[in-house]
Amino acid sequence: MPKAKRPKIAVWKFASCDGCQLSLLDCEDELLAVAGAVDIAYFLEASRAVVKGPYDISLVEGSITTPHDAERIQEVRRVSTFLITIGACATAGGIQALRNFKDVKEFISIVYAKPEYISTLDKSTPIADHVKVDFELRGCPVNKYQLIEVINAFLNRRKPNVPTYSVCVECKRRGTPCVMVARGTPCLGPVTQAGCGAICPAYHRGCYGCFGPKETPNTVSLSAWWRKLGVNDHDLVRAFRGFNAYAEPFRKESERYEQR
Repeated sequence: MPKAKRPKIAVWKFASCDGCQLSLLDCEDELLAVAGAVDIAYFLEASRAVVKGPYDISLVEGSITTPHDAERIQEVRRVSTFLITIGACATAGGIQALRNFKDVKEFISIVYAKPEYISTLDKSTPIADHVKVDFELRGCPVNKYQLIEVINAFLNRRKPNVPTYSVCVECKRRGTPCVMVARGTPCLGPVTQAGCGAICPAYHRGCYGCFGPKETPNTVSLSAWWRKLGVNDHDLVRAFRGFNAYAEPFRKESERYEQR
């Protein structure tokens, strides 16, 4: 009896730092188990070997920042049964989305000696702005255990078990006192999706929002509390313009204070 064909997985890079792909490589024993169940057909970060598509699962890291990438992501979508975006760049435009609030042509004219050679878009946008995405896994970088969970879920045709609650829940679970209450330290934890294990509050620092906005975040209320802690409008704008600056709830809240 012939063996069943193993699912094929591809990993694609767009504008990014490669950190989320490294999270996959960092899975070590877990990755070996996955590799035994699938064919990793395209993953240039790990191997030059390339197996032609179509692919059962495509993991996409990075945002769309050039006309070429805008075309390439369409081809990735065509050859993929399931397309999963991984990381802040792919799900929210990444730190490079800070360009979206300014004039890119001005940046190019200042930075490059030959601006006419630069081909770029005015905005850095998430993959979902260009093609249908089957699941978004947030983080800068992604949580490697969540990444394995998502791959496992799609291989077994079930919903991924990834939390949508806030970082505050993770603080409570590890017994970390609230840094805003105990120390008066501004923290994005109440509006940020869990996934990091609340690392920063555990070291007496406020959350930086690496995992993007949680489900139904109340950014207006959080900003009001920050104002009581002495945070001014300029610093509020900077706080919401981090790794997930162009995620809608963070973008709108930053614009609200920028326009004052």
